Amino acid sequence: MNLTRRELLKTGSAAAFAGPLAGLSSAETQPAVKTPFRFGVIADPQFAPIPNTYGVKTRFYSNSVWKLAEAIDQLNHEDLEFVITLGDMIDRYWESFQYVLPLYDDLKHEKFFLLGNHDFNVPNEYLHSIVRTVGMQAAYYDFSKGEYRFIVLDGNDISLFALPQGDPRRALAEKRLAELKVSHAPNAQDFNGSLGDAQFAWLEQRVHEAAALGQKIVIFNHYPVFPPHSSNAWDSERMVRLVCDTPNIVAYLNGHNHAGNYGETGGKHFLTFRGMVETPTDNAYAIVEAFSDRLEVKGFGIQESRTLKFA
Repeated sequence: MNLTRRELLKTGSAAAFAGPLAGLSSAETQPAVKTPFRFGVIADPQFAPIPNTYGVKTRFYSNSVWKLAEAIDQLNHEDLEFVITLGDMIDRYWESFQYVLPLYDDLKHEKFFLLGNHDFNVPNEYLHSIVRTVGMQAAYYDFSKGEYRFIVLDGNDISLFALPQGDPRRALAEKRLAELKVSHAPNAQDFNGSLGDAQFAWLEQRVHEAAALGQKIVIFNHYPVFPPHSSNAWDSERMVRLVCDTPNIVAYLNGHNHAGNYGETGGKHFLTFRGMVETPTDNAYAIVEAFSDRLEVKGFGIQESRTLKFA
């Protein structure tokens, strides 16, 4: 069956694809790239065809169409290796994808996606179609550019919104959330998620593989893990341990917390990019330049610029 993305959006066929493939790696098939090189970052457009500030006074849902188009136009004028969107392309409604995805068809650079909690704010029958609908071959994967390995995670793996009723992983999600609530953890929120043990084992394997090749590692996820915050992933503690215990991991980059955030611990950088949806007129996106000793973040709009120098 060969459905186009627009046809799939129109039909919403959950049967067209059985579900996301796990743990895809394209790290060995990428062409050689020298440092420095540059890539674009977009976080939380969170479009919905609803009035701005509906329900949340700081969110301008419908404005994200022109802001995303503006960002893509600017990025098309830049020399970039790729552009990654850190989740929450939409806020709600399956139909919202048909407004957002065609904008990415105009992007001239290689594009990568990961999914956020709001991308699953659609009817249950569409949950299994989302990964393929947005053009992802897998829910989590990795790829290489030059001396860098980029690892893209699925922070919705164990959650209360990305899994249909009857999925056994929902019981684990409920257990993890309940345990956090008992300990009064600030991130004990039902809008957060975590990695399953199989994905975490895959992550460890990819990290060790990249380290053996002498590659610097950047991790992308929708959910922050440091500093402590109410929007952090449920399994943030084990993620921070992995990052800090692995010399080759240089940065962890994410969205989800629209206000943005930054922390450094163990010589590692944890950067949360600002959400595009949060302003009526200003934009928010970034270009990151990857050097051998640092990442230079050039922010556009309300996104701050920052130098992440490696320890």
